[in-house]
Amino acid sequence: MKISTLWAAAWLATALTATADPLRWAAQNDIQTLDPHSQNHSATSTITGYAYEGLTRYTEKFDVEPALAAKWTFVTPTQVRFDLRRGVKFHDGTPFTADDVVFSLQRIKHPASNMIIYASGIKEVKKIDDHTVDFMLEGPNPVLTRNLTYVRIVSKAWATKNRSENPQDFKAKEDTYASRNAMGTGPFKITAWQPDQRISMVANKDWWDKPKGNISELTYLPIKSDATRVAALLSGDLDLLTDLPPQDVAKLKADPRLKVIDGPENRTIFFALDLGSEEIKGSNVKGKNPFKDKRVREAMSLAIDREAIKRSLMRGLSVPAAIMVAPVAYGHSAELDTVQKPDVARAKQLMTEAGYAEGFEVPLACPNDRYVNDEEICQAVVSMWTRIGVKAKLSTQPMTQHSAAMQRYELPLYMYGWGVTTFDAQYTLQDIVHTKTGGADGKGNFSKVSDAKIDALVQQMKVETDVPKRLALMQEALKRTRDEFLFIPIHHQVRPWAMKAGLTIPHSANDAPQAKWATVK
Repeated sequence: MKISTLWAAAWLATALTATADPLRWAAQNDIQTLDPHSQNHSATSTITGYAYEGLTRYTEKFDVEPALAAKWTFVTPTQVRFDLRRGVKFHDGTPFTADDVVFSLQRIKHPASNMIIYASGIKEVKKIDDHTVDFMLEGPNPVLTRNLTYVRIVSKAWATKNRSENPQDFKAKEDTYASRNAMGTGPFKITAWQPDQRISMVANKDWWDKPKGNISELTYLPIKSDATRVAALLSGDLDLLTDLPPQDVAKLKADPRLKVIDGPENRTIFFALDLGSEEIKGSNVKGKNPFKDKRVREAMSLAIDREAIKRSLMRGLSVPAAIMVAPVAYGHSAELDTVQKPDVARAKQLMTEAGYAEGFEVPLACPNDRYVNDEEICQAVVSMWTRIGVKAKLSTQPMTQHSAAMQRYELPLYMYGWGVTTFDAQYTLQDIVHTKTGGADGKGNFSKVSDAKIDALVQQMKVETDVPKRLALMQEALKRTRDEFLFIPIHHQVRPWAMKAGLTIPHSANDAPQAKWATVK
């Protein structure tokens, strides 16, 4: 056993014996911050969502229902009145009011926020009285209530008192009170976060709603090592494990002390390429950017054997992808999501036609603790690209560093995973495909993609309320993204969760377990 594995096992034993939490949950990566308006990162949003709430929320089937807003009414197509729930208190006992809603919408629109996509199309929020706000929209907004599930409400008084009026600037490595502490209205209170070690929570006994489960305390443990995570579950030191190594799923299913549930995730894993720079940083090609040539991008896609990755690395727990949204997202089309078979001969021909018969060198950055077999997939693809002359120099690092470098535009070629949190394809097309602007459009576009036709389609779908017309706009944009090879999709993830036989918790397509729905016997 390696020293690092021995250390991890010793640390885990210490961490778990120090608590008697009824629900102990582990996954492979840590959160990036506790500030709910800083990072659009799924693990972070999942954890902060235990403490913070939006005006709306999802049901178990991902329908939208009232949360901090008791109801809403469309006064006009561009004016929506929200009646706020009365009697709600923040964790410090202060009342929730309209001032907190107005403050939170202003805060999430700050340039340091990576969450502005969720406030897209909102021109202004007006306070009518302490329990009523009007949202003034730039135009009709068919995804407004879905977006608002992720606009978490922060106490204006608490943020002001603790000098956290603005969201944390994560890429600049800023540290604030709100990035290290949480104080919302949600079903759990986050009592401690020790980065890379544990997050501790207790149930909020004064929550305005009633949980469906019986969880009183929760510990989240980020454990990078696959072997250590699985060993902890098998030894009884964990109740729930949501990052299962594919090679261990059959073994865990066969253990009578455990049960495994699974389902499709709303996440697509892909490679992003720098399409905007005149020269690729770190490449041996000088004075031009090979990625600007569609033929190079197509060749790199044709060189990837997605079925081999599914078979050998994912053990069947993936769906090879051609488009940038998963089947569970509205707008997905099985016809569009038909993957080309690998064709090395054709890929070599395209490389020659593009003027790169001898290939070229390029850095490849991948996370090593975020997606299922992320580092292993990158290693496999490096070998596949070598066959067509693309010599990718692989470097891996934890997602926290990978994400910050990506947001600083330091990565010319990188692996990324994108979950459709709204379960609507506009979210992907607007955030990471649309040309980057000073607002929500293109906020997550860190590879300098810019396509005027897609931009026009996104602008239309943002305000189109006719359902068939809007669907057609999304699918046209997805098709063009695919046909221009603006990204290189690998697969859509399938996510199994393993747990003690006595734990009951519904599987979620957003890979976000909800302890408020969990029961431990």
